[in-house]
Amino acid sequence: MNLPPVPPAAPPSPGPEVKDKGLKGGALGLFSSTVIGLASTAPAYSLAATLGVIVAVVGYQSPIVIVLAFVPMFLIAYGYKELNRAHPDCGTTFAWASRAFGPRTGWLGGWGIVAADIIVMANLAQIAGSYGFQLVGAQGLAENTFWVTVVGVAWIAVMTLICYIGMEVSADFQKLLLTVEVVVLLLLAVTALVKVYGGTAPSVASEVSWSWFDPARIESVDALTTSVLAGVFIYWGWDTAVSVNEETVDRDRTPGRAAVLSTVILLLVYLMVTTFALAFAGTGDTGIGLANPAHADDVLSSLGAEVFGSGAWGETATRLLILMVLTSAAASTQTTILPSARTTLSMAVHKAVPDRFARIHPRFLTPTWSTVGMGLASIAFYVLLTQVSENVLADSIGSVGLMIAFYYGLTGFACVWYHRRVLRRSPRDLWTKGIMPGLGGVLLLYFFVDACVVYSAADYGSTSWTLPFPPHWRLGGVFVTGIGALLLGAGLMLVYRRIRPGFFRGETLPVSGADPDTPG
Repeated sequence: MNLPPVPPAAPPSPGPEVKDKGLKGGALGLFSSTVIGLASTAPAYSLAATLGVIVAVVGYQSPIVIVLAFVPMFLIAYGYKELNRAHPDCGTTFAWASRAFGPRTGWLGGWGIVAADIIVMANLAQIAGSYGFQLVGAQGLAENTFWVTVVGVAWIAVMTLICYIGMEVSADFQKLLLTVEVVVLLLLAVTALVKVYGGTAPSVASEVSWSWFDPARIESVDALTTSVLAGVFIYWGWDTAVSVNEETVDRDRTPGRAAVLSTVILLLVYLMVTTFALAFAGTGDTGIGLANPAHADDVLSSLGAEVFGSGAWGETATRLLILMVLTSAAASTQTTILPSARTTLSMAVHKAVPDRFARIHPRFLTPTWSTVGMGLASIAFYVLLTQVSENVLADSIGSVGLMIAFYYGLTGFACVWYHRRVLRRSPRDLWTKGIMPGLGGVLLLYFFVDACVVYSAADYGSTSWTLPFPPHWRLGGVFVTGIGALLLGAGLMLVYRRIRPGFFRGETLPVSGADPDTPG
């Protein structure tokens, strides 16, 4: 007798930790993910805006500071790699810290990402507006706050639209912008080196010395920590390669590899440009010296005319430097929207923020409310700060370092705690899941505390604020903005916990007690 075929068993229903967010899977490979990780750091802009600060503090020891700032970034990148391997969630720090430490800690980690991105967007928009006018020779408009703000707002809107209409479009645009950045940076560095060793560099030039890589020559611990914290900023952003993990081929492995690869490539580029620019221009605080405060906002563009010389080629190359910083800001604007939009998407899927932020476009398969919301919040914050004061805007950018150290460090600790049961399984597990991310977390915690002490001084930065309640301390604006943003997040968390308590009870993203290598 022939029995009817037995129907296949239904697959097990996904548990509360398994969420299909509707993003377009397989849209990115290793190359595209690495490009996004690199572009997110805005290499040209970050180096142009930070190198002068580092040189002013440590002089010829700037190259070793670039190396030392790389260390915690590389260690934390391994934490991201291992956590992504266990749980490839586009919420990254939010999702992983929630699983490791609980929903309140995870919520604050997610807020740290969003707040840092919104704050830095204001500065990127300012750069885009100002350099856009400089590129076409409209110097007067480049110094006009109203028109720079108008262009900056339009810039954010265009980048938001690109992120809205598809990941492939975003990745292809990044490849173009990053190519411009890297080519011009290499051109500047090689030309400077050729002139130094060819004897045609200015009198302040000197040949590269191994002593520049000796950390013992840095005058004090305060100088070391201040310069390294500034150096950490130029590496920030590679985690975008992991935040697009759910849209990546082999999503549990490719994003982590892209993150680690991005940090290594950045080290090589930054070290070469820093060393060769230092050899060409020296550490003076006048003329073309890299410590000249008049050029602190953009040492590379001010250096361009001297490196490339006069004439048609010099004029063209100097314009290319302006274009480089502009495209760097453009690339970073776009890739800043990506991680924050995916963080709020993940938070909404897990019921940590309103459900509307979980909506996905049926055609483009990108977050709708989360992407547009990030653009609108960035525009509102940017316009508000430009109306208040240019000095407040400048200090707000400095405060981003506090949030970087906070959520990167939190991710390092989350990796150690989440994998605590398997650290003794093999030497590799001990190093990559325990020692490396844990040490990265400790270093960033130290930088966070030290920065709070430095930034809280009333004379640090461009503004200061007096507390409206006793003892009426006067604090630096950088500290107030950074810590104020984190406290605002804590307040919002408490409010939302009363409205939607399910997430905070562990109903949608419980703390995992299982072997981290076993899904769910």
